[in-house]
Amino acid sequence: MLLRCNDIPQLPGLGAMQLRAGLTGAQRVVRWPYVAENRSFSPWVKGGELVFITGIGRHHSQGSLTERLYEAVASEVAGLVILTGDAYIGQVPNALLRLADQLAMPLLEQPYSLPMVQVTETISRAIVQREQEHARQQELLAGSLPERLQQRLGSPAEVADFLQPFIQCPVTALLPLLDSLGAWLAHQGNLSAAAKALGCHRNSLRYRLDKLFRLTGLDPQKATDQHTLILLHALLAELPSASACLETAP
Repeated sequence: MLLRCNDIPQLPGLGAMQLRAGLTGAQRVVRWPYVAENRSFSPWVKGGELVFITGIGRHHSQGSLTERLYEAVASEVAGLVILTGDAYIGQVPNALLRLADQLAMPLLEQPYSLPMVQVTETISRAIVQREQEHARQQELLAGSLPERLQQRLGSPAEVADFLQPFIQCPVTALLPLLDSLGAWLAHQGNLSAAAKALGCHRNSLRYRLDKLFRLTGLDPQKATDQHTLILLHALLAELPSASACLETAP
């Protein structure tokens, strides 16, 4: 289960934090904590952050806090945390709470007495732990070994990085040839049967396979290279981009 805004006050040591408004958006997933040091934070976030407004070093009026709330919505952050205390931001204005409710933007309040290093460390640790647990749960739902391997390796870019040292060409160059490789493997190297399954001429299939072997530098006559070709196809076939890259070679 990923970390969400309404989970924050339940984390160890963070009971002093309160979810004050924006409850209808409280299920937003928190990607990472970000402490805003400038008046505007949108140039520094990517979306999904829990943004902390400290008030340190600058005065925050109700108007400027309202601007930050609209900025949070436009930047698609997970939520806002406003630090309150006598020294800087005395209290969260009621008008701001009402606006957060209207915009469904989670707004939490944190007392200055709660150390920021403790807050950000606790939240960061919870994010990593829950992401790891979520990944483990997704692996358990995998319907095949290749799918499980793909999930363990991570994103398509991470899968490509894993495969790259074992072939001589960019991984993306092989995507148009996956169907040919798959048919050849499925029919245990029988060119005629594989070509019939693909609906193409035997010589066309041979040309595509020769191209693939040349690009990768793999020799289908070597047992270790055969194993690499099998794993290569299994992992690439699970990538979302592979299904959109159908056979186009002549």
